[in-house]
Amino acid sequence: MDIRERLGRNIRRLRQDKGWSQEELAHESGLHRTYISDLERVARNPTITVVDRLALTFGVPVGQLLD
Repeated sequence: MDIRERLGRNIRRLRQDKGWSQEELAHESGLHRTYISDLERVARNPTITVVDRLALTFGVPVGQLLD
């Protein structure tokens, strides 16, 4: 599994653990809902800034999104 797949799975898992829809995560993180969907489906390559923003939104270290 490549790093983008791990990131997508971790985003989906953390989002579901919080009980958030993709739209709610988009609102909380300031990203667009389709962008969140694309990340979860591994259709986009996020910048490190986006990964950091998502980690802050989830309240986890950046490494947890990539592990």
